[in-house]
Amino acid sequence: MAQHFSLAACDVVGFDMDHTLCRYNLPESALLIYNSFAQFLVKEKGYDKELLTVTPEDWDFCCKGLALDLEDGNFIKLADNGTVLRASHGTKMMPPEALAEAYGQKEWKHFMSDTGMACRSGKYYFYDNYFDLPGALLCARVVDSLTKQNNGQKTFDFWKDIVAGIQHNYKMSAFKENCGIYFPEIKRDPGRYLHTCPESVKKWLQQLKNAGKILLLITSSHSDYCRLLCEYILGNDFTDLFDIVITNALKPGFFSHLPSQRPFWTLEKDEEQEALPSLDKPGWYSQGNAVHLYELLKKMTGRNEPKVVYFGDSMHSDIFPARHYSNWETVLILEELRGDRDGKPEESEPLEKKGKYEGPKAKPLNTLSKKWGSFFIDSVSGLENTEDSLVYTWSCKRISTYSTIAIPSLEAIAELPLDYKFLRFSSSNSKTAGYYPNPPLILSNNETLTTK
Repeated sequence: MAQHFSLAACDVVGFDMDHTLCRYNLPESALLIYNSFAQFLVKEKGYDKELLTVTPEDWDFCCKGLALDLEDGNFIKLADNGTVLRASHGTKMMPPEALAEAYGQKEWKHFMSDTGMACRSGKYYFYDNYFDLPGALLCARVVDSLTKQNNGQKTFDFWKDIVAGIQHNYKMSAFKENCGIYFPEIKRDPGRYLHTCPESVKKWLQQLKNAGKILLLITSSHSDYCRLLCEYILGNDFTDLFDIVITNALKPGFFSHLPSQRPFWTLEKDEEQEALPSLDKPGWYSQGNAVHLYELLKKMTGRNEPKVVYFGDSMHSDIFPARHYSNWETVLILEELRGDRDGKPEESEPLEKKGKYEGPKAKPLNTLSKKWGSFFIDSVSGLENTEDSLVYTWSCKRISTYSTIAIPSLEAIAELPLDYKFLRFSSSNSKTAGYYPNPPLILSNNETLTTK
C-alpha cells in the first residue's frame, strides 16, 4: 500500500453530515439529547424523577468507545486484545479487586478478534458517537436507580424503554409532526445547537467541485432534518455543492446489505415514493446501497474503478463499513484531537454565545474523562512488584486499522492544496502516522506501547 494519501487522486469525495459536515455545540446538544430520553422515561415509563436532574459533574462519565452489557448494567472499556481495562456498574467505577474478579485478564465474553465486531446486538451496545454518549450517561443513571430501588438488582431489562424513547423522539415522521423534544427544539433555535460551516470549508467544497470531483452527501438522517441542517450551516444553495444526496441511508446497512435488501427510493416533499431497480442519474434519494451507487459513479466518472474517499465521525456507521465492504478510503473526524496538544478543550462555542444560555452545562464530550481516562491508551496493572504497562485501547486499534487518516475537523485540512500528501495509517508506518495535523499527545509520548 502507498505510504501517502491525497485528495487529488480521488474521483469521488463523500461526506457524512452529523458531526462531520455539521459540527454541533456539544455541551448544548448533549443536554438536549439527554433530556429527550429522560423526559420520555420519566413521563411515559414511570422512571425516577431524579433522572431529570443532571449536574455539570455528571458528564464526566461520557467517553466514546464504552460498551454497555445490557444484562448486568456494567459499562466497560476494552484493550486492543479484548480484555477489560476499566468497568463501572451504572456510574459507579469498579475498584481493581472487583474488576479483576469480574473480568480477570481474559477476553470479554462478547469480544471478537475482528475489530469490526458489531456495535449493536441484543446483548450489548457500543457508544460510538456524540449522539450516543448522552444515552450512556442516562443508562448508567438508570442502572444506579434500579440497583438502589431493588436492593442490588443483578439483571436489567430497561433497554426496551430506551428503544421506545428513540422511536418516540427520532422516528422518520418526528420532524414533520413536531414529535418529541429533540426536533422541535432544533427547529426553534438552530443557532444554539449548530455551528455554521466555516468559510474555509465552503471554499474547499467548491474547490473540490471545480477540480472535477464528484461530491456525495450520505447521511442516516431523514431528508427534512438534513435540509434544515444544510441550509443553516451551508446556505440555501447547498444542493449546488453535491452531485448526489442520500438521506435515511440506514448506515452501516447502506454498505453491508445487498442491493435487493436496500433499494434506493425517489423522494417527493420528503416522502419516499418509488423503489428503484438501479441508480441511473445524480440527484437526491433515500435509503439505497453502496453497490448501486458505485455503478452510477462508474458511469459518471467514465472509470472502471473510481477512487472514493468518505469522511465520517462514526467508526461503526461510516469508517469500518466503508472500508470493509466497499474498500473506500476513509477519513475519520475525531474531535478528541481538538485542543489535545495543550490539555485544554477547544472553545466549545463562539464568544458571543458565552453566557447566553442558562442551565447546567455538559462538559464538551470531546474532552478527557477523569473516570475512564484516555480514549487512546490505558494502563494495565502489573503483577506484584512489576510496573503497570500501557496498552492501546480497542477504539484506538480500530482507528489505525480502518481509517486512512484521522483529523479533528474538515477545517483542519480545508486550506491545504488538494494534492497535499498525508501520511496514512498502515502497518509499515508508525502507529501515529495517520493523525493530522498531530497525533494525540498521549500517543506521541508513548510511541513504544505494549501491543498485547
